[in-house]
Amino acid sequence: MEIFLFSQYVFIIALIIFLFAAVRMTTQGTIAMGLIGCATFSLSMSLFLLTYGNIYSIEFYKDIALALILLGVVGTIAFAIALRRT
Repeated sequence: MEIFLFSQYVFIIALIIFLFAAVRMTTQGTIAMGLIGCATFSLSMSLFLLTYGNIYSIEFYKDIALALILLGVVGTIAFAIALRRT
C-alpha cells in the first residue's frame, strides 16, 4: 500500500509542474494558446482534487472535480464557438 501512496504523491508533484505549464500557456499572446491553457489548467486541477481527495478520504472533492471537468469542457466549447463567429 505504501507504493500506491508514494505514486500518488509523485503524481501530485507532476500535476503541480503541469499546472505551472498550463499557466505559462494561458499567458501566451494568442487567444488559441490561452484557450488551450485554460482547458489544461481546469483538467489538471480536477485531477489534483481527485488525487488529494483519494489520499485523505474526502468525498466532496469528487463532486467539485466533476463539476470543474464538466464546466471546463462546456466553457471551452462555448468560447471556441464564440471565437469562430468573429
